[in-house]
Amino acid sequence: MRRAVFPGSFDPITNGHYDIIKRALPLFDEIVVAIGINADKKYMFSLEDRLKFIAETFKNEPKIKVETYVGLTTEFCLKKDAKFILRGLRNPADFEFEKAIAHTNRFLTKIETVFLLTAASTSFISSSIVRDVIRNNGDYAKLVPDPVRVK
Repeated sequence: MRRAVFPGSFDPITNGHYDIIKRALPLFDEIVVAIGINADKKYMFSLEDRLKFIAETFKNEPKIKVETYVGLTTEFCLKKDAKFILRGLRNPADFEFEKAIAHTNRFLTKIETVFLLTAASTSFISSSIVRDVIRNNGDYAKLVPDPVRVK
């Protein structure tokens, strides 16, 4: 089985994340959307909300699972027998950052990273931008999947 892990904090999931996941579906038999838990990080949305947002967004897609993990992404991949990490790239800075992590992961564990370029229509969206719009009472509906909008 070709299983990939798409890791992130998803605080919240955005239309950029959604686009990457949907476009990756033909490449893998299963994609585990993995919410990393970092005790030192302050989140806008609870873990339960983030799980719910993702599960609702992909409720009709059996190839997508949603889970949480603590620690190294590669350790989670090994537990899940996932041979691939899926990442989206918005810009050259993303590439440089993700490239170093991908090389390290492959060197240490042989797990490959698959990069997809974000669509032009979503390349400007990030969770931090969405949170800023929400904090300032802006209209964030066009930036996130429907389940996030009901919050």
